[in-house]
Amino acid sequence: MSERVVERHYCDPLDVIWLKAASRLGMEVVRSEEVFASWDGKATLTLATPDHFDADDCLAQLICHEICHAIIESPDGLAKADWGLENIDDRDVLREYATIRLQAALSGAYGLRQFFAVTTEWRSYFDALPEDPLGAGSDPAIAVARDGWGLARAEPWRSALDDAFRATAAIADLVRDIAPAQCTWAVDD
Repeated sequence: MSERVVERHYCDPLDVIWLKAASRLGMEVVRSEEVFASWDGKATLTLATPDHFDADDCLAQLICHEICHAIIESPDGLAKADWGLENIDDRDVLREYATIRLQAALSGAYGLRQFFAVTTEWRSYFDALPEDPLGAGSDPAIAVARDGWGLARAEPWRSALDDAFRATAAIADLVRDIAPAQCTWAVDD
């Protein structure tokens, strides 16, 4: 009996969708156990392997977050390692907050805000955001996030993000009602 040659392998649908979105934006996603997320300032976005994810993380969510960083730091940050941001102190916290607000606004427009919720130490900030994360308020990150929203609604960002969020929402609509309660798919915004 001859050995079976496997010509295809399973790909998570969300991985396919969001890897395509990243590719359309000129980002090549590679996986590594060395970092959680890192941009090389050229074209490579390095993201952690699944064994380094929290239980509520997924590749789509990380790609979405990094695209939001790219938008907030655009255009200058696109040519800088890690979007020109430092995480060794609090100097870039406002930029992180703006990224989180943009992510909430973009994903919320498709009923996916909770699915795309940020995790790690930033989750409490995300969870405290009002229904309209770009609405009036005293947080200085709002103005930066609003500028990011304007960029996100223009090309090249708009089409890649709209297609990815629409496809993700279609999957969510199919899975939401049958997903176990503890599953991120079970969340209904």
